[in-house]
Amino acid sequence: MGAGIAYVAATSGFDVVLVEVDPARSATAVEMLDKRWADGVTRGKLSGADAAAAQDRLGTAGSLDDVAPEPAVIVEAVPERLDLKRSLLAAAAEKRPALLASNTSSISIETLAAGLPAPGRFIGLHFFNPVWAMALLEIVVGPGTSEETTAAAVTLAARLGKDPVVVRDMPGFATSRLGVTIGLEAIRMVADGVASAADIDKAMMLGYRHPMGPLELTDVVGLDVRLDIARTLQAAYGSRFEPPALLVEMVRAGKLGRKSGQGFYTWVDGTKS
Repeated sequence: MGAGIAYVAATSGFDVVLVEVDPARSATAVEMLDKRWADGVTRGKLSGADAAAAQDRLGTAGSLDDVAPEPAVIVEAVPERLDLKRSLLAAAAEKRPALLASNTSSISIETLAAGLPAPGRFIGLHFFNPVWAMALLEIVVGPGTSEETTAAAVTLAARLGKDPVVVRDMPGFATSRLGVTIGLEAIRMVADGVASAADIDKAMMLGYRHPMGPLELTDVVGLDVRLDIARTLQAAYGSRFEPPALLVEMVRAGKLGRKSGQGFYTWVDGTKS
């Protein structure tokens, strides 16, 4: 998600620093983004000059310590784990960004804002995967978020070419509560032998006009991420969000979807085979 956000921001004219503590993952992200820009040129979505300019606007860093103070925007995009997000957001706040955001898909913005020195400048910016292809940006307004910050987030969405919805801060917000409900039920259907993953996805795509089936989307998002979100929503809303045993087993086995090469589908070089 972080790489996708960086791609959209750099392509939209922002100078971007992609922070990744693992050098190998950083190199992989940059390689993937270079391929994405090249593909945009091939498909006529970008001119060669625009792609080159976007590449020049992207830099990398191994730590927030290497980021210059007072950036316009910092977007946190680490896994859905409260302690990890809080730790990173606290460090990010020390840079005094004009707008500090979390890409969380399920954790309360009020909970994440606890202890931040300027909670009025903190907001949720929930992007969707793949970021370069999905128009929606869910803007999550916490109880301490200022009206100025909300307005700035809506303006930012337009600058990034996104179509925003503004929602009140609740666990799972609007999209994750609905999307995870469908995804978890699809996993239960696989476990029950109702149909193959491919046929369940096909049914949702043809019958309900979903651009991607819920099981392929789970692979793209990451089964581990889905599991973290389900557990967060289970804690908030009860047993209706209890993770299916199959999901827990697949994560335990390292079958995380596209990023591991195996989930409900087999993936080779990021492409479903």
